[in-house]
Amino acid sequence: MASDRRSISSFCAWLSLVLLLVATAAVASWKIEPIRFAPGASRAIVQGVVVRGDQALYTIEAKQDQHMSLRITSPESNAVFQLYGPGAEPQSVDSLLHVEGESLPGAGEGDDAMQWSGKLPRSGRYLVVVGGTRGNATYRLRVEIR
Repeated sequence: MASDRRSISSFCAWLSLVLLLVATAAVASWKIEPIRFAPGASRAIVQGVVVRGDQALYTIEAKQDQHMSLRITSPESNAVFQLYGPGAEPQSVDSLLHVEGESLPGAGEGDDAMQWSGKLPRSGRYLVVVGGTRGNATYRLRVEIR
């Protein structure tokens, strides 16, 4: 009887470890690319492809009261983005990307933003999440900060 309890306890501990490793691997699989500006430049362009259901993540360092503009284009007009303020963190919820943090008005989940422009409320690292509205999306994201 005691042996059965130890076996069950060992199995539960092993299963917990496996589930933790799987959850950690899911979060780690999202590669976050910083968008860097050439010296003296106020504009940067990144290009990529997102497969249906996936997202591309980018960060942009910016200061409070700077003006930032983002515009995404794609041949099939099916690439969109979300823009999150400093402190936003990508997390895995049921193996799907969920961003914990505040999005900027007009560029949140469900807004299907293709362009955004505004004065930045805080200094820090902004998070841009690019995805497709249908199928795979080839995109070109233009970022300008002044």
